[in-house]
Amino acid sequence: MSATSDSLVVARRNLIRMGRIPEMVIFGLIQPIMFVVLFTYVFGGSIRVGASNSTQAYREFLMAGIFAQTVTFATAGAGAGIADDMHKGLIDRFRSLPMARGAVLTGRTLADLVQTALTLVVLAVVALIVGWRAHENAGKVLAGFGLLLLLGYAFSWIGALIGLSVRTPEAATSGGLIWLFPLTFISNAFVDANQMPAFLRRVAEWNPFSATVQAARELFGNFPPGFRTPDAWPMQHPVWASLIWSVLIILFFRTLAVRKYRRAAG
Repeated sequence: MSATSDSLVVARRNLIRMGRIPEMVIFGLIQPIMFVVLFTYVFGGSIRVGASNSTQAYREFLMAGIFAQTVTFATAGAGAGIADDMHKGLIDRFRSLPMARGAVLTGRTLADLVQTALTLVVLAVVALIVGWRAHENAGKVLAGFGLLLLLGYAFSWIGALIGLSVRTPEAATSGGLIWLFPLTFISNAFVDANQMPAFLRRVAEWNPFSATVQAARELFGNFPPGFRTPDAWPMQHPVWASLIWSVLIILFFRTLAVRKYRRAAG
């Protein structure tokens, strides 16, 4: 209970800080909105998904990928924030307080989760404006967004580990993005993985990012006409695959991040 209370206090501190720097939230919204507009109106009529070249079919196919990319790109912000706290000596101040050691990281990741949830709400409104629609009941739609947020929370622990491993916030931002681009683009987020070369298709099908995108499409009812689901297990059972991947990432990277934090603050 003490560790939970400490984590919530640190999360509140980070949320207050975010509220005082609104440009952090604004800039975090601009990129996903640009992706929606570019892929929808520039590439939408040129990319075939399933048996359709329809812009509307691609728009609905695309949005799960944009949602997933948005929650994972928050990783860079999480890493930069922790690196900034380390650089300014704030972590040393926390050390002098009678608080749980892991609360600093847990509080930070919880605050990032709240910010990501708000970003998803705004992005969903933008998606509705450009024509995206969900075709399943409200329960499934909320479950889809829940899986997206779980993936974002899992990846924030990767960002925390990166933030603790570098010396400056700038390095944390670069290190947080450099591996995300291949992860998100070698996936089923923006194109039908069935159209990829065999080797890349296997990578995309077993990519944890792809599992969450596939699960969100299934729960939103956004598969285009004639779409053939790949035979790989994560694509056939995307909801379970997404849950398993996210939980494993949290357990693995949280352990490493807390251990790194204890050494850094020791």
